[in-house]
Amino acid sequence: MAQDRLVTTQVIVVGAGPVGLMLAGELRLGGADVVVLEQRTAPTTESRASTLHARTMEILDGRGLLTPLGTPPREPRGHFAGIPLDLTLPSAYPGQWKVPQFRTERLLEDWARSLGAEVRRGCAVRGVRAAGEGADGEYVEAEVDGPDGGLRVRGRFLVGCDGEHSTVRRLVGADFPGHDARRALLRADVDGITVPNRRFERLPDGLAIAARRDDGVTRVMVHAFGGGADLDRAPDFTEVAEVWKRVTGEDISTGTPLWVNAFGDAHRQLTRYRHGRILFAGDAAHRQMPIGGQALNLGLQDAVNLGWKLALHVRGLAHPGLLDTYHAERHTVGHRVLTGIAAQARLLLGGPEVEPLRALLTELMAHEPVRAHLAGVISGLDIRYDVGGPPHPWLGARLPDLALHTAQGHVTTTESLRPGRGLLISFDAAPAPDTGGRDDRITALTALRPTPPTTPPGTGSLLVRPDGHVVWIGPARGGGVPGLRPALERWFGPSPSS
Repeated sequence: MAQDRLVTTQVIVVGAGPVGLMLAGELRLGGADVVVLEQRTAPTTESRASTLHARTMEILDGRGLLTPLGTPPREPRGHFAGIPLDLTLPSAYPGQWKVPQFRTERLLEDWARSLGAEVRRGCAVRGVRAAGEGADGEYVEAEVDGPDGGLRVRGRFLVGCDGEHSTVRRLVGADFPGHDARRALLRADVDGITVPNRRFERLPDGLAIAARRDDGVTRVMVHAFGGGADLDRAPDFTEVAEVWKRVTGEDISTGTPLWVNAFGDAHRQLTRYRHGRILFAGDAAHRQMPIGGQALNLGLQDAVNLGWKLALHVRGLAHPGLLDTYHAERHTVGHRVLTGIAAQARLLLGGPEVEPLRALLTELMAHEPVRAHLAGVISGLDIRYDVGGPPHPWLGARLPDLALHTAQGHVTTTESLRPGRGLLISFDAAPAPDTGGRDDRITALTALRPTPPTTPPGTGSLLVRPDGHVVWIGPARGGGVPGLRPALERWFGPSPSS
């Protein structure tokens, strides 16, 4: 029997959805070679997830990816469990932005390929194994059925970005506790119908949602109170029309279905996002009801957290503990988001018994601290990682976009993140602190004018990771740079001169 052909790379990414493609681009920005394996033979044409939240828009801007999107429709209002919620918070992109998933995928694939990522379609992974010496081996190998026969793809690491039914997760046997869907929402894009637009309308027998697009197609979603979830099979349009009529009294059976599916209130999260040389991101790491577009945004942010860390690791430039911060940071964020989604699912799909809770929550959301808290969780703008160091309003949080006047002219911090390197910024009109020879990993900036008024008092300098999160803050002029050296080593590896 002929042996499968061998392809070698540094990182194997399984799955060319938005998360896998985002990760591929991040890896290439960081200088790592990457091969993406995708079972589908062509990009998706389905709309599926269509909401990008403020933090994701900031990330895309930080990679120069918003221009191709033009100006997508924006809605300042979102919801929590179907209860209207103003998502406005301090950001250049408050609210939620409507971008069909196929456009997001096309944007990210074009970007990843332009950076040198190799995307192989029609490649179904049938086996994954670590090989070589050591507890985790020296490399990981994927056995693949490709369009031209069998392949073995070998890399130093493999990342499963292959969705909620992840093949990689099954092959690894990763612990994935939680529960499968108990209730489901039927969904269809239908042409040729005229029904009233509905925003989470709770009727006596169920929940109905309808939104007519500019092209005349209406997306309908419906759940009959007390109904279970049979997601082992795809629903057909007849079933959607029957439940819709039962709940609303309207007949949509004469319409033309363009896409039909269902999603439920499954709730699972990997115990560990890293299994030696195999890692997971996106829905392969956590399974949740896609309420308010949070699932896609959570996965894209997984990829941006992981990409630069893994790239430094495979290049031999990382501190030994850097890669483990991916699980520590993103598992914590994922747990928090999934807990909120579970609460929403209960309040959204529950019957009359949840009405008192909904009434109380509606009352509480009228209070600004509650509104801002929920908006921060949903938008991703409130994410703060535990990076150590003394308390500071920005430490561990994402850096707001700052306009700086430097020797190179006017720049913004968002623009300065686009090469995928960290930032070391001085606000003291003095030379930025020394990067310790890490100029290939960190861009040093010196502001020649006073500190922007949005900067907390006493802030003299900042160290920012490639994902935009602040990991060290130095005092104002004359305070020195206490703690900078260990912060540089922890997040950007040892100095070449050490």
